[in-house]
Amino acid sequence: MCVSFFLRSTVLLLLLLNFYSAQSAEFVEQRRYLAPEATQAVAVNEKSFFAIGNQTIAQYDKHTGVRRRVWKASLEFPLVHLNAGEVRDGKLYCAHSNFPVYPEASSIEIFDAMSLEHVGSHSLGIFEGSLTWIAWRDGGWWAAFAHYSEQVNDNPHARDTRWTSLVKFDQRWRRIGGWTFPAEVLAKLEPHSCSGGAWDSAGRLWCSGHDRGELYQLALPRAGSTLRLVRTAAAPITGQAFMFDPSEPGLLWGIDRPERSVIVAKWKE
Repeated sequence: MCVSFFLRSTVLLLLLLNFYSAQSAEFVEQRRYLAPEATQAVAVNEKSFFAIGNQTIAQYDKHTGVRRRVWKASLEFPLVHLNAGEVRDGKLYCAHSNFPVYPEASSIEIFDAMSLEHVGSHSLGIFEGSLTWIAWRDGGWWAAFAHYSEQVNDNPHARDTRWTSLVKFDQRWRRIGGWTFPAEVLAKLEPHSCSGGAWDSAGRLWCSGHDRGELYQLALPRAGSTLRLVRTAAAPITGQAFMFDPSEPGLLWGIDRPERSVIVAKWKE
């Protein structure tokens, strides 16, 4: 009897501690910059941040917020839905899709991070959904492919949010792994999908939805195909794609879409 009571009490205490930890984790706003282009994502490197819209990328000075350069889609570069970006080795890699057109086709568009010149493109063609974000980690690219419970077109074979997946590619964009999202995260993403994702300096994977002011820390499963939710953290963003600052660990760069602003937040736990 006493042993049973002790075990129940211990389990309850652990659950309460886990709940408190999940609720107290948050990113606290440090500063923000007006950036009219910030409707889909923000990316950042040592000197600049990049406000990303459907067909536009603007480069801003990271410390003053002064806009330096703007790139816009054209007949020569007919991009329609840039979703997210990550800066790596002097290049800005952007996830791109033909959303909301179907069948869903996606590509990775590459820009020089200094000049904003378009320098490369890798087409995935018709794949597993609409590509929403990419992130480099452990020698490969991790990418999310979205599906939406909300009707976005007249596709009679449209799949709902549950079909959203995380895929790992090698350096040559060959698929080497794939995972589904946990039910408790899917419930937060619906009727939309996973709009952003990035690895922090501690090697933790975080994802975001379309409009909620929170991030989800996910972990790869030890077995099976479903990602595991570690915790949910409040953040002063409105969903969409984000990036962790590679030069200042602990800093999150995200966007406030309604206010057309870029937000810098610091991890607090």
